[in-house]
Amino acid sequence: MEDLTLRWILGQAVSFTALALCIVAFSSKRDDRLFVILVFANVAFAAQFALFQSWVASGISALIVLRIVLARRYPRHTGIMATVLIATLAIAALTWSGPEDIPALAAGLLGTYGMFMLRGIAMRALLASAAFCWIISNLLAGSIGGTIAETLIFLTNVVTMWRLKRDAVLHGV
Repeated sequence: MEDLTLRWILGQAVSFTALALCIVAFSSKRDDRLFVILVFANVAFAAQFALFQSWVASGISALIVLRIVLARRYPRHTGIMATVLIATLAIAALTWSGPEDIPALAAGLLGTYGMFMLRGIAMRALLASAAFCWIISNLLAGSIGGTIAETLIFLTNVVTMWRLKRDAVLHGV
């Protein structure tokens, strides 16, 4: 029980680190800055889910680090996107433990399409949908910090979309 308690505390601590990184990332209006900070946040999320023994979520979070790098380097490249989607499905198949893994899988698939194929408001809308799936995944894993992190990521994404839309109207873009 002592080890489980330590694992739980470490999982919460790592999730709050991810929270801080994600808020900075999603409040940025610049897609490049968003992507770079998300790399570090997803390393923290992968570690958090591993500590909670949520293996599909951990594996997909780790893959998201590579996905972010590839999506930045090869935007709109359908072949590479398809490879990442297949890798996401493979991770889920290899680590599947039951229906509780569905939200993490959905988040991975939605985020992959959004990051490769979309930009600006449309990308953030799909990433907000993925964040909603991650909220559910964190609740199922028992992560208080992760649930708060993804809820704030979702809300920050919505506010940033509003800011981008407002700027476009104000500046005639």
